[in-house]
Amino acid sequence: MSDATANPTLARIRTYHEALTAVRRDIHAHPELGLDTHRTADIVADLLASWGIEVHRMVKGAAVVGVLRNGNGPKAIGLRADMDALPIHEATGATWKSGTPGVQHACGHDGHTAILLGAARYLAETKAFTGTVNFIFQPGEEGMGGALAMLEEGLLEKFPADELYGLHNRPGAPVGHFSITPGAAMAGGGFFDITITGKGTHGAWPSNGIDPVIAACHVTTALQTVVARNLSPLDMGVLSVTRISGGDAYNVIPERATMGGTVRAMKRETLDQIEDALKRVAKGVAEGLGAKASVDYRLIFAPLQNAAEPTAAIADAAAEIVGEGQVDRKKPPAAASEDFAFMLEKVPGAYINLGNGEGSAPVHNDRYDFNDEAIPFGAAMFARLVEKRLGPAAG
Repeated sequence: MSDATANPTLARIRTYHEALTAVRRDIHAHPELGLDTHRTADIVADLLASWGIEVHRMVKGAAVVGVLRNGNGPKAIGLRADMDALPIHEATGATWKSGTPGVQHACGHDGHTAILLGAARYLAETKAFTGTVNFIFQPGEEGMGGALAMLEEGLLEKFPADELYGLHNRPGAPVGHFSITPGAAMAGGGFFDITITGKGTHGAWPSNGIDPVIAACHVTTALQTVVARNLSPLDMGVLSVTRISGGDAYNVIPERATMGGTVRAMKRETLDQIEDALKRVAKGVAEGLGAKASVDYRLIFAPLQNAAEPTAAIADAAAEIVGEGQVDRKKPPAAASEDFAFMLEKVPGAYINLGNGEGSAPVHNDRYDFNDEAIPFGAAMFARLVEKRLGPAAG
């Protein structure tokens, strides 16, 4: 890396790194799930207001949008961070560990929030741009529909943007290292639940019933053909059955068995293909064994597409902060999903990764913690991106 500390944007943000770290650790110690991020939203709203940024609340107060205008520039940029935690029992042992049993910031959304706050403070102080910046703090990213909830409340009508940008930390990559995937970057994803209904009976007389557990097992096996025998070899697709449940006693064949799992694909049309085949196979196999299957399939994440010009712009901004050698512009696509993709379906933009440290535990792990040393790098990148895309303020 070049001497990143010589970058004036990064150097200025480092002067309030300690304050941002304190905010991040406070949010970490008080994690909130889904669309119930009201305490976190209160902290965000109070800080934005203290810096002179116009504050708006959405999703019953769980979401925040800060609006910062300067000059007469007609263009608007949206920057988005997520705020929700995960239902995990934390095992980090950090002094700022979760004080809420069974809830942990195990994906770094506390860090993403701190990063965007850092960018907001810098831009509010320097105002070296002309136009509008919308700071979007979103609840419910972890499969709880937060992006769609904000869109349905008119996010982009109330706070229009010409481009949208987001960021996620990347465990295993060095702090200060950025990476981005052009085009199709992250998979879309769905969750499904299947209920198999048979006929309960005594475990000693299976001929008197219809065994839904056997049917669920056969459905699980048959579902492995959905991707292998329905999709083109050129299309990425994943179908995973992740849980099966049926019965409570050793000597009772139950009336019902349930199963559930997830689907991932890089294209909307591929997700539709998988959904159609999943329903056909589950119902057909169950009926062939005398049972019935009902399928509840929900699209939770759209595929994430990075637009060409915004992708280059955010990578250029990162390179200005850390040097071109610390920016990977051709990161392979990921099978993981991100609901920021729903926003990117409406407005072109890009989503970049920032290293969380080579020794970091993976996300969604009870030993994961966000690396506070990454905060200034992400905040400085966002700040320079705004200044470059909106242009300098009139002198």
